[in-house]
Amino acid sequence: MLRINEIKLSLDSDFSDIENEAAKALKVNKNRILKTEVFRRSVDCRKGEVRFVYTADVTVDGDEDKILASLNTSRVSKCEKYSYNIPLSKRKSTLPPVVAGFGPAGMFAALILARSGHCPTVIERGRDVESRTADVNRFWSTRVLDETSNIQYGEGGAGTFSDGKLTTGIKDSRCRFVFEEFVSHGAPEDILYNAKPHIGTDKLKGVVKNIREEIISLGGTVLFETQLVNIIVANGFIHGVTVRDKEGREKDIETDSLILSIGHSARDTIEMLYGKGINMMQKPFSVGARIEHPQEMINDCQYGKYKNHPKLKAADYKLACHPPHGRGAYTFCMCPGGTVVCASSKEGGVVTNGMSEYARNGENANSAVLVGVEPADFPDEHPLSGFRLQRDIEEKAFALGGGDYTAPAQLVGDFLENRKSTRLGAVKPTFPTGVAMSDISTVLPKKVVDTMRDALVQMDKKLPGFAMAEAVLTAPETRSSSPVRIIRDEFYQTNIRGLYPCGEGAGYAGGIVSAAVDGVKCAEAVLSDET
Repeated sequence: MLRINEIKLSLDSDFSDIENEAAKALKVNKNRILKTEVFRRSVDCRKGEVRFVYTADVTVDGDEDKILASLNTSRVSKCEKYSYNIPLSKRKSTLPPVVAGFGPAGMFAALILARSGHCPTVIERGRDVESRTADVNRFWSTRVLDETSNIQYGEGGAGTFSDGKLTTGIKDSRCRFVFEEFVSHGAPEDILYNAKPHIGTDKLKGVVKNIREEIISLGGTVLFETQLVNIIVANGFIHGVTVRDKEGREKDIETDSLILSIGHSARDTIEMLYGKGINMMQKPFSVGARIEHPQEMINDCQYGKYKNHPKLKAADYKLACHPPHGRGAYTFCMCPGGTVVCASSKEGGVVTNGMSEYARNGENANSAVLVGVEPADFPDEHPLSGFRLQRDIEEKAFALGGGDYTAPAQLVGDFLENRKSTRLGAVKPTFPTGVAMSDISTVLPKKVVDTMRDALVQMDKKLPGFAMAEAVLTAPETRSSSPVRIIRDEFYQTNIRGLYPCGEGAGYAGGIVSAAVDGVKCAEAVLSDET
């Protein structure tokens, strides 16, 4: 199979045009092309013209090596169809492995273990995705938070109530396996080739449920509303876990393998593990606020005269800069046509996040504007000090918003002028528990505020209108990643043998795909352990 890059076509092109261009690139007659598959499609908005750019995989009638040798171009290369094979299990233990947490990392770890015949037991402190959705909507309407079932906790993890964004910076080949599994469990097929794939929170809920049902069908057990409260350790090895159910009853589960995929918000679990002597270290993370613009403005800026073309979806953006004498700032988890949501998981704290459905048809665009926070900025040198910094910011925001999960918000123009906002402008905030116009600089660290002000001006030069005076900043965004890393070795285990820290909460991932891939890797490590 031959892979052809940089096939540039107009928005009105169709599949036959891809095949025509592939034949030209290979210098063969089109009727010699036996099969064509789109491997990747991106949108090129440069130079005032919007085009699709394709990478296509082509099977040709004839000697592909000879065809490739005759071409004097780097656009064409040979490739093989990807296939993931679960490693042969060397595991001798008859005890079921336990997976704590059922976000992307936990789901894929449990899926691999179940397909290997090891019947994992999954424990998830939150509820199933259907019940969890009702709990989240209830919180937004009543402002009564359920600390066990919310945007952070429950089946699917924090990513379930997001954009279902699947962009990732990692190059691991297992990414393709993750994408293919999502599709086979109900995700849109276009995630296999779109350069910026997303599932949408509405469709992701069904995908998550389908993965759970496969795990159960293969002999796995999924225990919802069941929290990990202790690990049983003897002679430096895991011997079991203690869990607590929704009635408050505790029981022990015997196991010698625990995959710890608890997500970035399970601070109480991290504290318990630290108390057990698990080695941890501080890790940089990011802090900032969500910014909202009219989606029509973003479309106009990115697509220009093509903005109403039926083949174009809501436009997105990705910006980064390093202001002089400042630190790095960047946009994160951009949600076209989406909403800013209240993502609190602990009473007395306000947290923001972004969410959009597959259609991305809301009036506003939003993204986080984040600034890196280093361990030197933490309150002290304690490994969990970053959690204290997060909590302090979230509690300040809760108080500034009025103590009822209303979030503090500020117009960009006022923020740049260091002036408290007293009114809204043209952009209507989408935050479901409401916003209180105020001065968000009193919530965020000064270094973050100073950098954000410089960054908004610089980003406006890259995306005109980004710093529009009536755009809305809603604070704070504190949960983009974990501020702690649980140290693991080359066998993916901690200083307690049989304990596998995994995914975003353990400090080894930064999104849905990277967390899922890390879950696969940790499951492979369990399978390879012969003890």
